[in-house]
Formats: sequence, C-alpha cells, structure tokens
Amino acid sequence: MQFDRTNTRFNFDNLRECFEPNPNDMRGLPDKLIDKDDLYEKHLFIADPKQGPLRLDKFITDRMFKASRNKVQNAIRAGLVLVNELEQKPNYKVRPGDKIQLTLPRPYDEACSVVPDQIPLDIVYEDNDLLIVNKPPGMVVHPGVGNYRRTLVNALAFYFQDLPVMEGNPENRPGLIHRIDKDTSGLLVIGKTEYAMFHLGAQFQKHTIHRRYQAIAWGEMEEDEGTIKNYLARDPRFRKRMAVVTDGTGKWACTHWKVLERLYYVSHLELRLETGRTHQIRVQLSNMGHPLFNDVKYGGDRVVKGTIFSKYKSFVENCFKLLPRHALHAKELGFIHPTTGKEMFFDSELPERMTACLDRWRTYVADRKAKLSLGDS
Repeated sequence: MQFDRTNTRFNFDNLRECFEPNPNDMRGLPDKLIDKDDLYEKHLFIADPKQGPLRLDKFITDRMFKASRNKVQNAIRAGLVLVNELEQKPNYKVRPGDKIQLTLPRPYDEACSVVPDQIPLDIVYEDNDLLIVNKPPGMVVHPGVGNYRRTLVNALAFYFQDLPVMEGNPENRPGLIHRIDKDTSGLLVIGKTEYAMFHLGAQFQKHTIHRRYQAIAWGEMEEDEGTIKNYLARDPRFRKRMAVVTDGTGKWACTHWKVLERLYYVSHLELRLETGRTHQIRVQLSNMGHPLFNDVKYGGDRVVKGTIFSKYKSFVENCFKLLPRHALHAKELGFIHPTTGKEMFFDSELPERMTACLDRWRTYVADRKAKLSLGDS
C-alpha cells in the first residue's frame, strides 16, 4: 500500500501536544482499582513498608486474581506496568513503598461465550502479530446487551478459530484492543497474540497511537483549526450518552481539528485524537454547537444550521436518507509494530455514502454561489 504522507506524517517520539492532568496523587493510598473502561482497568499497588525483596512479576501475580505469571510478564515487557512512574523489567526487585500501577484488559465472564459468525471482514493488512480491519458502519464492535450476534468480535471469533496464535486470548474478546462506535466506520487494529495485544494496548494507554478521523459537522467553525480540551463523563440524565463536565469527575479528553472544506451550513473536518474516550468526537463537537451530521444521539439528526425554506429542509432530509448514520470515519491509523519495532501507517477511503453526501453539499454550495453571482449582475 502506498500513501501520500504530505501533511499526515507524524513523529512517534513527540506525539503528545497536550497532556492528561493527574488530579489525584496516589501516594499513601491502599491497593485499589483506580480506573476502568470497557476494555481496560488500572490497578494500584503500594508495597508494604516491611516488603522484602521480591521480583516485580511475582509481586503482581500474587495479588491479581487469575493473572498468570506469563501474562503479567507480557504486560511488564509491553510497558503496561509502571513502578514509581517508570517502566521496569520483570526481575525488578520491589522495595518498600514502591507505587506500582498495572493496566490489563478487563476480566471476561467465563460463562459468556461468543458464537462465531461467518461474516466477511474487510482486511486491510495482516501478519503473524496483528490484523487491520476496515469496519463498516452499522456493525457493533463487541457483544453487549441486545447485541450478542453479528458483531465484529463474532466475526473475529470465526476468522481466528483455526489460528494457534490466538492462545491466551480471551474467547469472548479475541484480539480486541480498542473500539469505535457502531455507526462509525473505519480502521481498527486487532492483536493476534497476547504480547501484541499488550504492546498495542500500552500505546493506546500512553496516547502514542496516531488516529485521524474525517467528519461532516453542522455549521462553520470560526477558525480554520483548533484543539478541544475538556473532561467527559456519563450524562447523569441520559446514561447512554456522554457529557462535558466541569466538576473534575470526568476523564480528560483532547482532540485536534482542522477544516478541510466549508460547505455553507456544514463543514468537512479532519480530527486527530490525543485521547480515546467514549463518544469523544461526537460529544465534544456537539458541546461546541457543531454536532455531527445526522448524529441522533447528540442532536445532529435535524436542521441545526441553514434556512427555513421547505426546499432546503427537503434537501437535508434527502441527505439524511443518503447517509443514515452519523458522518464519522476513522480514516488513518498509525503505531509501532509490537515485534519489529517499525512504524506502521494505514489509510482508508471515505465510505461511498459519506462521499456522496459531501458531493451533494458541494453541488448545493455551487448552486448557491451561482445564484448569488447572477443576483449581483
């Protein structure tokens, strides 16, 4: 695959342009679960003042339910374990008062088994360690309430069923490292070995994964580019939505955006994620007054900007029918390969319906400009 990297090249040594604040100083706290999301959970251990010399991998294995020593060693080597904010080797000797933070995939329910579904996958790239999939809109990433079949995980379970490299991978979450929303299309990386999962997971946790999206949002942005920084948490009134919060209870979220096209009442945007929170782009743009085009959950499924004329409303409704989901596509994905250490970069084309919707807006803008030109003459 050949990609034009003009204006898309990224520096893996200096990706973080904004940093996640650390509102809590963990010193002096007892061992506890300090954070979790759908895929990962973070644990904090503080060594006892009388702690004798003990290997780091043994120290953690003794304290983690159902975590094998091999799994813990893979996590340490992948950078998912920090001792006093620094990475260490598995044979590091834990000392009294050491603060040890561990990030691991969330335990899965052994009673919950995934039924393999023979669903075609759009595979962009594959090797012995990982798989890059271009997820279509409308496909849920992993099973949940009301979605136990026909998900990406069901498809992966069928695809991986004869691959011995899947040993150690949870049966109900084969290879899953990150996720995108059901109606968001685009690129996902899947780990085929436990070490690959941990190594890639560490890159996501450290925010060094390169992710660029393209979107259609309501309204014209005041500037040509900018950065959105705020805290996100569950909306207390609508638990299936996220919201921007100011009370310090949410998770830090940072998105860089740039206008690609101004199309009168909508904008074609490029967005680069620093963090990867649930619904991050959707809720941040909605909070700015620029919800994604046809985003039902965040208020973009109605005429947000434009005229009151019925002809315009009809035009918008036809665009909604053409693109019956929110206009967001995970277009670019870049990371360090867990085995080779090489930079990997992938780019995917916008889905046909999203491109067609943009073309209709371009035609609308051209017609408006032509009419204004005739009126001036």
